[in-house]
Amino acid sequence: MTATIKTATPHGFYGKVIDVECDITNGLPSLQIVGLGNKAIDEARERVRASLRNSGFTMPAKRITINLAPADLPKDGTHFDLPIAIAILVMSGQLLVSDVADSFFAGELALDGGLRSIKGAVHVAEATLAADAKNCIVPMDNARQAGLISGIAVYGLSTLKDVYLLLKRQKMVRPHGKVVVAASARSRPAHSLYEVHGQAHAKRALLIAAAGRHNILLSGPPGAGKTMLARAMATILPPLSEQEIIEVTKLQSIHEASRDIAHQRPFRTPHHSASQAAIIGGGTPVRPGEISLAHHGVLFMDELPEYNRATIEALRQPLEDREVHIARARDRITLPANFMLVATQNPCPCGFLGDPEKPCICPLASIERYQRKLSGPLLDRIDLVVQVARVDPRDIIYNKNNVDKKSTKITDVNAYATIVRLAHEAQQKRYQNNVFNAAASNRMIAESMVISTSSLAFMRTAADKLQLSVRAYFKTLKVARTIADIEQSRSVEREHVSEALQYRRR
Repeated sequence: MTATIKTATPHGFYGKVIDVECDITNGLPSLQIVGLGNKAIDEARERVRASLRNSGFTMPAKRITINLAPADLPKDGTHFDLPIAIAILVMSGQLLVSDVADSFFAGELALDGGLRSIKGAVHVAEATLAADAKNCIVPMDNARQAGLISGIAVYGLSTLKDVYLLLKRQKMVRPHGKVVVAASARSRPAHSLYEVHGQAHAKRALLIAAAGRHNILLSGPPGAGKTMLARAMATILPPLSEQEIIEVTKLQSIHEASRDIAHQRPFRTPHHSASQAAIIGGGTPVRPGEISLAHHGVLFMDELPEYNRATIEALRQPLEDREVHIARARDRITLPANFMLVATQNPCPCGFLGDPEKPCICPLASIERYQRKLSGPLLDRIDLVVQVARVDPRDIIYNKNNVDKKSTKITDVNAYATIVRLAHEAQQKRYQNNVFNAAASNRMIAESMVISTSSLAFMRTAADKLQLSVRAYFKTLKVARTIADIEQSRSVEREHVSEALQYRRR
């Protein structure tokens, strides 16, 4: 007979149940692990041997074979250490099959028998719940993270010996309670729209983008405040919901081996030298890229034309589908990528094309080559394109009456955040299932849109004159619907459509 212990491994965004099978036969003492594991799993042999011995257990002096099933699925990580050790204890008679029934195990073993934190604890907990098991045993450092999943008993333990005593019911351990993240724990970033002087038009566009989760491109000369405006986006977005916290935590856990729970909306700022795999996702094994790590948050790409052309074009499918499909020779996974793209660009390499005061020094060929880096299909997927002009330094007055009004600062931020929150609530009531205007399908827009006859005729006339594509047509309607939500208007009026058209790239 063999012993089978349940565990799970992150496979894309979800946890895949893995059976750790153990067989012990007569022969030269050895421990062989099969099942398409990586180097870290192969090295588990020495960690498990030392951990069992130093914890006071007997390591059978026989031929031990461990199989990680399904055997054709590539596996990665050190969290298989604990289930391998438990399988050996069961097969050697030191634990009973009934002791480990209805339990999932995951944890890295130290040589002295301690349990170290792992990646993907939330994935293991979700797999436990999906398999109708009752208990999930993980390292102490991962217990709070796994406790995000309700419906199972999560036990956080410090050593292999503690796991054994718990299974033999010789030590009473209370399961970790369900983790509830209070709204007060979700602190906001320090950047604020109050710190940006002037730029009322750009601030209005940021408000619309945040209210409908629209992608936005800020274009203007150096020093106009594009970066400050983009970074202030995080201050007006509402806190993460409970389901969003779980999803963001899962992605951070498998990428950074984070033991923390996500409290804030992601705001990812990859450098323009980042590789395509770093931004889109990939590698061996496949890891989420910046677009997935920005899930339910903001992906800020400063000076978008400076990024590699292939990387920029690779954004087209995730921007449309809100998820990314990564195919490799051995595997194919799908990762969520429901992010807001906030990008900036200069109008030319020197940055002063069209500036009324400082002349542009770029050759025409250089300007055309620079502007061609952003293709038409990519710009078609950006809902709002905003021109940001430089603010006259004489209009910026630093005095006591302007800087020290703390009440004004708080009111400004809260007013924007309140408008965004109310607009989100209106969209949730309209679409359900955590869908916002930017991500709503064309069918959903067509079925739910309340628009006057004159407004629709105006939109059709403008679409003909501007030669809008079908995608651009519906994106303009979505922006108009968001503007109506901001104004708390049930129907989309002509002024909403007119303002939405101002943000289309000419």
